[in-house]
Amino acid sequence: MFLDSLRFGLPHPPRLAHRLDRDTSGCLVLGRHRKALSRLGRLFSGGRVEKVYWAVVRGRPPGESGCIDWPLAKVSRDPRSWWMQVAPDGQPAVTEWRLLGEDDGLAWLELRPRTGRTHQLRVHLAALGCPVLGDPVYGQAQQEGLVPLQLHARAITLPLYPNRQPVHVEAPVPEHMRDYLARLGLKAEERAAPTR
Repeated sequence: MFLDSLRFGLPHPPRLAHRLDRDTSGCLVLGRHRKALSRLGRLFSGGRVEKVYWAVVRGRPPGESGCIDWPLAKVSRDPRSWWMQVAPDGQPAVTEWRLLGEDDGLAWLELRPRTGRTHQLRVHLAALGCPVLGDPVYGQAQQEGLVPLQLHARAITLPLYPNRQPVHVEAPVPEHMRDYLARLGLKAEERAAPTR
């Protein structure tokens, strides 16, 4: 596994501090030992980690920005198959969004999840009528052909140390999203993002 290459002399490889949906690109936080993982877990569960995603969606939400506050619940008809849906009796789920660009029936959105539910961004956008392009579960992937999922964990900010600036990391735009985002207004200098 690729995590083995990140040992840097430690006896064990790092472990995931959180997860991204399958086929979502971008920033992923790892912990190198139990104490770090525990601390990172508290930051994530306490809502102290700021996450920013970019998505290319089919359609356009109403307005220039907004907040989706719809609870989500897991649905399963078979133990091997499940998905999430908006449900009044589900777990709280909040996503803030902002329109960054639009063209020919597609929109580029910045998303800031305020909760961390499974598939939250994808379900919220689909329920809003703007499914993520290439989403095989909540979107129209069969009609879109071989378009990869257009969801990218663009940036993450972690307040790791009490008396220091938070650690902020940005992931460069993945190759499979570059053409769509350029069409929607992304400038070449924004494609690569340095770590601050």
